[in-house]
Amino acid sequence: MIRRDYILDQVEQFVAVLAKILGLAKEADWQNASATAAQEFQRLIGLDAAQALQMSQTELLARLIQGVPTHVAEHKTFMLATLFKATGEVIAGQGRIEESRQYYLKGLHLLLDTLDRTAIDERPDFVPTVEAFCISLGDSPLTTETLAMLMRHYERAGEFAKAEDTLFGIVEAEPPSAGLLEFGTAFYQRLLNRTDAALAAGNLSRAETQAGLADFRAKMKTART
Repeated sequence: MIRRDYILDQVEQFVAVLAKILGLAKEADWQNASATAAQEFQRLIGLDAAQALQMSQTELLARLIQGVPTHVAEHKTFMLATLFKATGEVIAGQGRIEESRQYYLKGLHLLLDTLDRTAIDERPDFVPTVEAFCISLGDSPLTTETLAMLMRHYERAGEFAKAEDTLFGIVEAEPPSAGLLEFGTAFYQRLLNRTDAALAAGNLSRAETQAGLADFRAKMKTART
């Protein structure tokens, strides 16, 4: 059995490397920042950054869980998501904005997938928040897959207004369909089953939720006609 001390040692080692990468990036020492990040990719998954970027999420997760207990794989996934974001920052600092966006997205997907399988408050302190990833991505359009993952995360986290905003982002990006109508209606039904206090904590009132449902249905109906 892998002891908790082992996990803490691995986290401490990663945090030290992360600080080094970000410090080098702050000094605009892009070559050494990139080299340090590449070494950490090799340590975590045995691939360089570009190879890791090309792998599917399923392939990356398979590498992370190979031969280790679930709780160790979970921490390694948090580390990898963080490393993708740090690498994105190094690349963005060199003006390669579109390339950096790919790293941010890969890291965000890993983070959202991991948070979806753990308690919502189990994100370690060294891991960037979901909002930090979104800020790095800026106003770049997101795929429906990413929006759906974000929406699910916001709902689980009780951030209902953000979840609703993300739903309307999906509506703007996708053509109307019976599946989308069912998806959105089920979301509002879940919200309406919440208490007024829970809705208020998520920055929605019951009246706003009911109005949102009506607006959603109207958008779907208008788009179909």
